[in-house]
Amino acid sequence: MSLSSVSSVVESGWRERGGERSEPERDRQPDSTAPTEARVAIPDPQVVPKAAKAKRRRFRASDKQRILEAVDQATEPGAMGRILRREGLYHSQLSKWRQQRAEGISAGLADKARGAKGPSPKSLQQENHKLQRECVRLRKQLSRAEIIIEFQKKAAALFETTKETEES
Repeated sequence: MSLSSVSSVVESGWRERGGERSEPERDRQPDSTAPTEARVAIPDPQVVPKAAKAKRRRFRASDKQRILEAVDQATEPGAMGRILRREGLYHSQLSKWRQQRAEGISAGLADKARGAKGPSPKSLQQENHKLQRECVRLRKQLSRAEIIIEFQKKAAALFETTKETEES
């Protein structure tokens, strides 16, 4: 930057403006004399936080049934697309719902075994492990009790022999 350009900047009021650039303040209202077409709303620079997390939509069985019936009755071209757009759905959701409906119907019509249901294999296996652990614990306890009983027998026999010798 040459000396003449520096002096011109100083003479132009560089210090009064607070720097080389000068931007209009954002708080000011636009000129009322300016044409209305030229007025542009200044956007708010404040960042608004988004919601915590979008919630997933859940459809009740009655809603699914209603939508599937409407789609099944749609015969004219584009009717199914209009229903999907209106409900905010994708075709893949309809496919899953149809599959669920078919499984539900077949499950509802299937023969069911009568009577009480037996325990599940997993619960039987858990109970088996529990009983095996208890069996091991009880065997250890039994061996300790046998040792104590054997010791008591020997002690009793020893006391009887000492008693007999003292009496005689």
